[in-house]
This record gives sequence, C-alpha cells and structure tokens, in this order.
Amino acid sequence: MRQALILSLIVFLAVFAMAQTATKPQVQVTPAPYTPADSGKAMFDAYCASCHGIDGKGNGPAAAALKIPVPDLTTLAKAHGGQYPAFAVTESLRVTKPMPAHGSNEMPVWGPIFSQVSRHDQAVVQQRIHNLNTYIESLQQK
Repeated sequence: MRQALILSLIVFLAVFAMAQTATKPQVQVTPAPYTPADSGKAMFDAYCASCHGIDGKGNGPAAAALKIPVPDLTTLAKAHGGQYPAFAVTESLRVTKPMPAHGSNEMPVWGPIFSQVSRHDQAVVQQRIHNLNTYIESLQQK
C-alpha cells in the first residue's frame, strides 16, 4: 500500500512538472537572416514580428515567453503627442549596447546585427535603420 502511494506521488509530481514546463513558452535564439536593406517590411517581418507581431501590436509568437510585455509599436506616435518618435526608434535600433529603455536585454540591439548582415558597410546599416523606421512609422494608428 505504501509503495503504491509513493509511486502515485512520484507520477503526480512528474506529470505536474511536465505540465508546468509545457505551459511556459521558450524563446529559441537563431541567427538573423539576411534581408534586403531596401525593404522595411521584409526586415520587420524577419527581425521584429516574432516579438512585436506581424501587425506591430506586441502579440508575436515569442512575446508570451518574455519577462516584460512587448510594446505595441502602433501606438508610438500616440504616446508622443501625435508625433512619431523617429529619433528614439533610430537610437533603439542603432545603439551597440543594451539600453535601459528596452527594459531588459531580451530585445536584441540591432545595430551590430545589421552591421554583420550588411558586411559592416555603414551606409547599408543606415539604410536598413531608415527603412525599418519608416515601415514602423507606417504602422502607426491613425
């Protein structure tokens, strides 16, 4: 009888542990794919949508696994008095070290990644940042 109780407890704990693990999504980190520098949408889809969602509303498939809620990028202008904060977005994309404004180091800092996929051509990096920024601006709520 006692062995059956112990066995039942072990099975219960194993099932409980598996259920806890199954409910917590995991983020897989993969290398950034190459995208054309002239397409803000292609870059957004490849680099941003996994967290921010295809629509930019913070509902991407990886968002649930992050500790800090993913910002809704469609409300950036609204949060800044109706003006899209292009400089702030550029800085968030360009900087080479983590920023407190990101809330954590869960968001990649894209400057070095863009540099790598652009073969360290700074003109192409700037084009990438400009076009991605322009695309994010196009997502703003009207």
